[in-house]
Formats: sequence, C-alpha cells, structure tokens
Amino acid sequence: MKKAVVLLSGGLDSVTVLAIAKAQGYQCYALSFDYGQRSQVELQAAKRAVKHFEAVEHKILRMPLDDFGGSALTDTDIAMPAGGEQETEIPVTYVPARNTVFLSLALGWAEVINASAIFIGVNAVDFSGYPDCRPEFINAFEKLANVATKSAVEGEKLTIEAPLMSMTKSQIIEQGIALGIDYHLTVSCYQADEQGRACNQCDSCYLRKVGFEQAGVDDQTHYYQ
Repeated sequence: MKKAVVLLSGGLDSVTVLAIAKAQGYQCYALSFDYGQRSQVELQAAKRAVKHFEAVEHKILRMPLDDFGGSALTDTDIAMPAGGEQETEIPVTYVPARNTVFLSLALGWAEVINASAIFIGVNAVDFSGYPDCRPEFINAFEKLANVATKSAVEGEKLTIEAPLMSMTKSQIIEQGIALGIDYHLTVSCYQADEQGRACNQCDSCYLRKVGFEQAGVDDQTHYYQ
C-alpha cells in the first residue's frame, strides 16, 4: 500500500486531512509537534484521532520554537487577539517558519519509510493570513523536496498534499462528517484549558464556530467562557 506522512495537530483541519488520507487508501504515519504552544491538550486530541483512524504510527516530536518566541502561540508576553476579528496584516498568532520546519521533518520521515506523499491541513480560504498556508508555499516546498532527497534523485518523487487548500471551513466540516469524524473530540483553540475547553475568543474559535453555523451542524465544542 502507498504510504503518507500526515501532519497532525489535533485540530479540526488536520484531523480532517488524516481522514481524507485514510479514505484515499494511504497507510498513514501521523506526525505531531510539541513546539511550546500554549495549548498542549491538542496533542491529546491528535492521539484520539490516530486511534480512531488506525494510523500505522504516531510520533510526537519536541521542537522548542518557544525558545525563539515571536508569536502569541509560543510567547505568553504577547497578548492573544480576542474578539474573533481577522487582522489586516499577518497576525501575531503566526509562528515564524513553523510549517517550513514541520514539513522539513515530515520529509525526513517520509524518505525513511518510503512514503510518496506528505499531507498538511493548510487552507487559503478561511485562514488567518499566514504566509505558509498559501498555494505558493506548498508548491515551492514540493519543488524543494524533489531536489533535496536521495529518493527523489533516484526517481521516487514525493507530493505535498493540501486537500483543504481551496475549501471553506463549512465545506471542511461537511466532508469530515461524511468521513466519520466526531469533531467534538478535536481541539482548535489557541489557548484551550487543561480539559480541552475552548476560549471562545481567539481567531481559531471564531473560524470554527462560523464554519459549524454555515454548515448547519451543531457545534459541540466545549467552551470555558
């Protein structure tokens, strides 16, 4: 069977991508990161998704991006935006080079296990303005991947799959439900508490809530405020 490395945060988008990869017939190797993010409970959600969709293997790597800071997700001295309003410029929740680092490590694992694809849940429609969630970035990284590895040089090309790229949040939710996802087990909030309850204030909570409303689906997210 064909193999894929799936980047898995435990949030709504990445769990949907895991379900899509499984539905497409891939043996899924899930890769998560403890990168110093405020919400650690999302990693527990990732473990639940791995069990539900029967991934072959799940690795959680410690990648201390909080040593650099520079983002409200990794530096508690930077205030988390509230109110759910999108910022006109790149927001403070952008983590510098995060997807570049994550994809690079996924590429290393993909080469070791002879995977033909890496799946990532980036989205260019309902997103927060992150530069590493755009088609230009994904296309550029795929080109890099196919000149930077032994397997590619020997003729085994690899693709970077971003199946959510052109989908709205409501479309993502509709597809996920069709694939059997129980979304109340996912954690999307940037600052969820230890019980996995969401803040109902951050951009991620706002986009998630609007997505369920537009899909006409009951939002079973647990909120602490």
